[in-house]
This record gives sequence, C-alpha cells and structure tokens, in this order.
Amino acid sequence: MDNHYIVGRNAVLEAIKSGKEIDFVMVQKGELKGSINQILALCRKNNIVIKEAEAAKLSELSENMVHQGVIAQPAAVTYSSVEDILEIARQKNEPPFIIIADQIEDPHNLGAIIRTAEACGVHGVVIPKRRSVSANATVYKTSAGALSHMAVARVTNLTETIKELKKNGVWVYGADAKGESYCDIKFDGAVALVIGSEGRGISELVLKQCDFLVSLFMRGKVNSLNASVAGGILMYEIARQRL
Repeated sequence: MDNHYIVGRNAVLEAIKSGKEIDFVMVQKGELKGSINQILALCRKNNIVIKEAEAAKLSELSENMVHQGVIAQPAAVTYSSVEDILEIARQKNEPPFIIIADQIEDPHNLGAIIRTAEACGVHGVVIPKRRSVSANATVYKTSAGALSHMAVARVTNLTETIKELKKNGVWVYGADAKGESYCDIKFDGAVALVIGSEGRGISELVLKQCDFLVSLFMRGKVNSLNASVAGGILMYEIARQRL
C-alpha cells in the first residue's frame, strides 16, 4: 500500500493524540456516531484537514481492512514552518529562495518540483493545506529522495503567508502567462516563486499578492507547460542569476 493509511477508529484517534503528523482524516459520509465525533473534534482542534467519502472509497484505500468509517493519511515528512525556512537561509548567509506551490494536486508534479528545487538550492517549499496534494509517499518517491533534504511548510492561508514573507523582505514572483518574459526579469535578492497548477494556474487571491508576474515564451503550437517543467525552467534561471 503506497500511502500506508492508518485504519480504524482507535488507531486514528491514538495517532492524533500522539501528535503524529497527519495530512488528512477521511470519514465515511453520514458516519458521525460515537468516537467519530471525538476524532472530528480533535481534527478541528489540531487543524487537520477532514475529507468525506463513500464507504467504497474507504474500503479501496484501506485495501478492504475493517475501517469503521475512518482512515488517516500520515505525513511522509515532518513539516517545517515558514520561519524555519527563513532561518535556513539565514544560517547559510543567503537571501531566501522559496517555492510556493499553489493548488498543485498531482503528487508527481509536486515531487518533481521538490526534486528540482533541491538541486537549485531552494531553502524551502510552501504548500497549502487545502486544494493541494500533501507531502505524501508518492511525492517522496517522485522527488527521488530530495524531500528528505527539503524543508516543506504546510500552511492554512497562502495569502497571509505571502504577506508575512513580504514583511521579511521577500519579493514574490508568480508564474503566469500574462506576465513579463522571464528573460527580462532580474531575480536578485530574496525570492519566492509561485507555481500554480497547469489547469487553473495561480489562484486569484494569491495572484493579487504577487509583486511580479513572469512568463515563458511559447514558440510551438501548445500554449502551456507542465507545472513542474515550467517551474524547473524558472528555478534554474533564478539559480543562475544568484550564482
């Protein structure tokens, strides 16, 4: 089982009580009796994402184990804070270089982004808790182990996080087709690069927080690139300029 779910009420309850990093808890639709309510209350107290699904989905994910209406996905890594990422940059005596992955739901894309980020000297990756894949086992595998060496912060509100980064002197660049060509941009100083999903791009609220929008020129007949490919090109340009 690729994601190693925690299955059953007692197992999930004890995992949350122990302080184990949990990406999300999935409960069966309509299954709100008994200890399920205690689990949901603890999830809300600890800001753990709650998802609902049909019984068949829970059975599929738990490989037909007796799930009692609830499973949880533990994190593949221990998440860092945004302050941890800034401290990593300070310790290296480098201006912060941060990737913000907005609404990326494909674990293979996020894993590839983290792999490239680690190669480019990025200090940390920020992902939102909702409408985004977590740093799960598939992300770890796709990153080819880079996730072990990369600080990942999972935040409740990306716009508030960006505002906090700006207070710390970080300039925010959003990858967007309407932006200025990346060839004409100087990525000097502290940089946070926002990469959105190829389907929806960067969310409107996050887009408004960007200081600059940057684009890649397209000479062929397709008008978009995979998020991890586009992110990789921009990360290497930033790394080249920082060198």
